[in-house]
Amino acid sequence: MTDTPHLRLRSPTLPLQDGDLLAAIDLGSNSFHMVVARYVLGQLRTVDRLREMVRLAEGLDARGGLRADVRQRALECLSRFGQRLRDIPPQRVRAVATNTVRLLAVPQAFLMPAETALGHAIEIIPGREEARLIYLGVAHAQPPKPGQLRLVIDIGGGSTECIIGSGLDAIERESLQLGCVASTARFFGDGVLTRRRWDEALVEVGAQMQQFAGIYRHLGWQETLGASGTIKAIGEVCAAMKLSKGAVPASALPVVRDRMLAARRIADIDLPGLSEERKPVIAGGLLVLEAAFQVLGLERMTPSKAALREGVLYDMLGRGGADDPRDTSVAALMQRYGIDGAQAARVAATAVQLFERVCRDWSLDADDRLMLARAARLHELGLAIAHSQYQVHGAYVLAHSDIAGFSVTEQRMLAALVRAHRRKVPKHAFDLIPDRLLPATRRLAALLRLAVLLHRSHEPEELPDLRLHAEGNTLHFVLPRSWLDARPLLGADLEDEPAEFEALGIQLRMDTA
Repeated sequence: MTDTPHLRLRSPTLPLQDGDLLAAIDLGSNSFHMVVARYVLGQLRTVDRLREMVRLAEGLDARGGLRADVRQRALECLSRFGQRLRDIPPQRVRAVATNTVRLLAVPQAFLMPAETALGHAIEIIPGREEARLIYLGVAHAQPPKPGQLRLVIDIGGGSTECIIGSGLDAIERESLQLGCVASTARFFGDGVLTRRRWDEALVEVGAQMQQFAGIYRHLGWQETLGASGTIKAIGEVCAAMKLSKGAVPASALPVVRDRMLAARRIADIDLPGLSEERKPVIAGGLLVLEAAFQVLGLERMTPSKAALREGVLYDMLGRGGADDPRDTSVAALMQRYGIDGAQAARVAATAVQLFERVCRDWSLDADDRLMLARAARLHELGLAIAHSQYQVHGAYVLAHSDIAGFSVTEQRMLAALVRAHRRKVPKHAFDLIPDRLLPATRRLAALLRLAVLLHRSHEPEELPDLRLHAEGNTLHFVLPRSWLDARPLLGADLEDEPAEFEALGIQLRMDTA
């Protein structure tokens, strides 16, 4: 099994061949899922599925800690998943963690042993990115009619995602801190069920949904799908009670709810068609679903065959290629913040050129190249806010925005590179970067700083031959004397760079020829 420090977030940047296997792992707050698919004639065919009810959210305490027994349960599950992944190349595997891991006070304390158990890197994805991936999975599994808008709701263990989309694209995405495990613990933590408690909880949950309900109702939709085990389970209960044939109609929810509340205690719930493993958390799931039906005025919901893990698989097909959603997001950010496209392109081209000189000696890969190019295209984003300290403004926007296609770690890497591309490199710039990615991130920051300096004039001019090579953490940079003498401002800036590079853990040796 690969040691954790060497695990890297890898995209499937190599062309897929017929017969290649891909795997997606979803570390949900209720269940951990893994799906393995084979790439055949441009399509994905599922060949294996694994699911274990881990109930990670059950172990989350008020301080953001994780109970030891739940942590161990999760690690044992991931170890079993890792055995199935042994023969699949790392660039064909993507593991994502959702709400409970997002809420941990120190996520790395869980992620480091989790990655060791799984044998692969694990990405924390933001709530709205989770929503996008859920919609993508549902849209591929059940293609919508052309021009039709559809509403997709996923009630997970710790959060609920609501998405309106068209075709394969999510138009509106919301993620709420409401899930079957979390809501059951919050409103019925002592196991007691009463109508008064239910009504009070329904008001509170509905209030959270009201924040976006007006926008959703204004857009409208022609079809409603449910993408979680909770909704599938409630659909099976409705069918067993002969209230529907597997869908969830609005008329069935009060019947199911009243029968559940009649049990008075969660341990005594007796709903036809409900599994024993689902019983402890069904109250919170049904509560969230009833609130969604009331607030959004839903009449009927059809359970979907797909969810987050399928979305992750299909997203992998686009990553690193012409359909990479991250490139679409970068282009949208450039337009939104009025970034000078010509300057961004110049800096990106030079940064990549420098990258090619040192990538082998510095063990940088294709994903690092993509990250550097994207940071170069976005390095002046903060100018839309203020010129003074614009690198600080840009880093803040990148770290705290919902950027489709990017994991939390990828956004933090982007933010760190933009923060460190000019002026003093603060000691805290890389504090949120996982240890496994820290050396590469610091080295990319060094390359971006040089590329930005070489284009400080913001004018299109041809650069001389850039002689650059690396020996360990020492970077040797040689420029033509005559070229540098003609640019005294650049020369003065470069004289100050060795001190800043020390903050990156890199020695910069400047010379002329």
